[in-house]
Amino acid sequence: MNLDVLSADVIGDVALVLAASALLGAVARRLGQPTVIGQLLAGVLLGPSLLGRLPGHLTNRLFTHAAVPCISVIAQLAVVIFMFTVGYEIDFRLLRGRGRGRAAPLIAAGALLVPLGLGSGLAVAARHTFISIGEAHTGRSFVLFMGVAISVTALPVLASIVRERGLAGTVAGTIATAAAGIMDVAAWLVLAVALIGTSAASKRPWLETVLLLAGFIVLMLFVIRPLLRWRLRRPGTLLTSQIPLALVLAATSAWVTATLGLHPVFGAFLAGLTMPSRDEAPDADVLRVMEQAGSLLLPLFFVVTGLTMNIGALNGGDAVLLLVIVACAMLGKIGPAYGAARLSRLDRRQSATIASLVNTRGLTELIALNVGLSAGVIDHRLFTILVLMALITTMATGPLITAIGRTGRDQEASLRPRPVVQG
Repeated sequence: MNLDVLSADVIGDVALVLAASALLGAVARRLGQPTVIGQLLAGVLLGPSLLGRLPGHLTNRLFTHAAVPCISVIAQLAVVIFMFTVGYEIDFRLLRGRGRGRAAPLIAAGALLVPLGLGSGLAVAARHTFISIGEAHTGRSFVLFMGVAISVTALPVLASIVRERGLAGTVAGTIATAAAGIMDVAAWLVLAVALIGTSAASKRPWLETVLLLAGFIVLMLFVIRPLLRWRLRRPGTLLTSQIPLALVLAATSAWVTATLGLHPVFGAFLAGLTMPSRDEAPDADVLRVMEQAGSLLLPLFFVVTGLTMNIGALNGGDAVLLLVIVACAMLGKIGPAYGAARLSRLDRRQSATIASLVNTRGLTELIALNVGLSAGVIDHRLFTILVLMALITTMATGPLITAIGRTGRDQEASLRPRPVVQG
């Protein structure tokens, strides 16, 4: 295809995706849902699930075979920037303070390990079911991946809900955010282990890959991070802005993990953890620019996800499997998180709020699912089922928080003294 024609197609596709995502994102916010829900629905509607089912093969006409790889590269860049922001935004200072030091790790352990075990157990127990829907490989990588897919919590979406619902600074909002940060780090480590030895991995022995990855993590956290912190505190440095440094660090680290046979998102996330903070808090300028750049381009990632899934291809058996997976995902998160919060001496309302928040999966889940799909760990049919699970569990968070708030207000009203009527 002529380069000018290809450029025009890509630019036109980008315009269409951004417009549809902005519109449906606004609709989602109006309905009390996170923006990510509307953006994902835009990707689904533009893909074979809806637009592709209309006469004229509109999806293939709009998103040509030559244009899709270009859009995918831009989408991967958006994900790299986003994952850097996720790592950079994790604030382990939230663990400090009375009551939080025990509550957040305990909730994180329960809300990660229980669904991780449920997902892995489901992969083993329902092995023949997964084979029947096209999963050719149901070994170690698949079992671990299913555990991660069930146990992921989306820290950025959770933090957005906390702000929008007025929970910022509250005990429940703070502990839920801290627990989600711990779970993010642990889940990505497990997912990295799951990918070792898959078709996407390099040809080197898996033990060598593990050692190289461990060495790179040590280099980033114990060599690069102190050097960057020293440079940050040194007056009169050549680069006064941290933004170019953040972009270079994210891209370089993503390239290294991709070279190791893992996905670029691991390197980007590690780069965010490596980037030093200013005065024990993330640099506001770096965070704002990286968040804006990621938010601007992420709708392209959603449309790539939508082009990969086809809801119309699912059947009744797939619907049953979806219900089982959703049950494992929600019960495995909400139950242990609520129990751990109660063990930490939080009241029922706070515990229920935390349990509902950590059930949010959102964009982090979609990135993990795309990693598994590109690595050949899962096939397109199961990918579609898991994306629907991410949608359902994320959409449930807002109504659950509303119901908890309403119940709390009703209980407070019932405890107020009633006025005495003089007769």
